[in-house]
Amino acid sequence: MAKVLGREDILSASDRQTVTVPVPEWGGDVLVRGLTGKERDRFDESLMEETKGRGGRRERRVRWNNARARLCAMCIVDETGRRLFTMEDVQALGEKGAAAVQRVYDVAASLSGLSSADLDELLGNSDGQSDDSPSA
Repeated sequence: MAKVLGREDILSASDRQTVTVPVPEWGGDVLVRGLTGKERDRFDESLMEETKGRGGRRERRVRWNNARARLCAMCIVDETGRRLFTMEDVQALGEKGAAAVQRVYDVAASLSGLSSADLDELLGNSDGQSDDSPSA
């Protein structure tokens, strides 16, 4: 029978993974750490944009601009676990090569439990696609 965890067991568990990701385009490796629950909520919120639709009705849509760079900025850390980038660095990070950013993003998304189904849920899509969805 599995151990039933208590409050202290859960709160004291070391459950954030850090993975070394080779990025030859940048000349070495980077450390990528998964988001906390609070950071994940902040990332999800950063993807959403409220706009006025037809008839002045408020609509929510996903803001894809630099989404990969935003997640990378939140997950790339140094040897002590401190983030290397601030949100002010997202534009510059978004100017880096797409293959390198995608490689880091894929690991960061996996470590943070982020899937395409999560993005569909943010959009309120039941069929899994939106007009704004990226093709990759």
